Amino acid sequence: MPPSPARARSASAALTTVAAAALLTTTACTVGPGQAEPPPVTAPDTRTPAASPAGSALTAAQAQAALLTQADLGSAWAPTEGAATWRDGLLKASTETPDCQRLLDALYADEPLGTPTGTHAVAAFDNGDDAAQLRYQVLDRPAADVDRSLAWLKKLPETCAQFTATTTRAGTQRVEVTDLKLPAVGDARQGLRVVLTGRNSDGDRTVLTLDVAAVRVGGTSITLTDGALGGISSDATAQTAQLGAQRLSEIRRRARVQA
Repeated sequence: MPPSPARARSASAALTTVAAAALLTTTACTVGPGQAEPPPVTAPDTRTPAASPAGSALTAAQAQAALLTQADLGSAWAPTEGAATWRDGLLKASTETPDCQRLLDALYADEPLGTPTGTHAVAAFDNGDDAAQLRYQVLDRPAADVDRSLAWLKKLPETCAQFTATTTRAGTQRVEVTDLKLPAVGDARQGLRVVLTGRNSDGDRTVLTLDVAAVRVGGTSITLTDGALGGISSDATAQTAQLGAQRLSEIRRRARVQA
């Protein structure tokens, strides 16, 4: 199902313009005199160490600076007002195949790379079109663990290409998992598109489209989940992941220079 025209236009126009600007002026990712504060939804993990060696984990401030902001996404997006209604309704589900159940659990917890073990910062945004929600994370996990998670994600379009899931609130859903192409950024990456199709209480067809992107940059990773009732632009997801990975690379470069 194609994305709504309004959402497709706003996502494509905003990301194309901002991505180009961000690549030229990476200083936009930090807060300085006269600049707006980051959206209040950003929240570094309380387990974050006060300092970190250059080239390894980021500090809390560095992780927060690496987050995307409302300005990166465009005026159609706003800081989230809470979990999307479809998260509990559609992603809290069960299926018989272990790999596919692991995927559903990871989507519901918003942990495609597993639970963060160090520095962790999150930003979440809502878009009124199609009840859309985007969650963006910067997290530290050992590179070997991340690579194993990326390898697992890569095989899901084969092992979980199509399966049936039983939700807690929306009945049975037909789930399709396909590969989502990402730009060649970072050291390793993987994208997925997950589409859940079912019927509501009135018998009308419902569709939830969820794009997942994960990129490892050295010892730090980013994850992006973009979901909406209906369709979404895979190009917008890829552009957002590219912008985020390049911003993280710049933050890591600065950390090494300042060390």
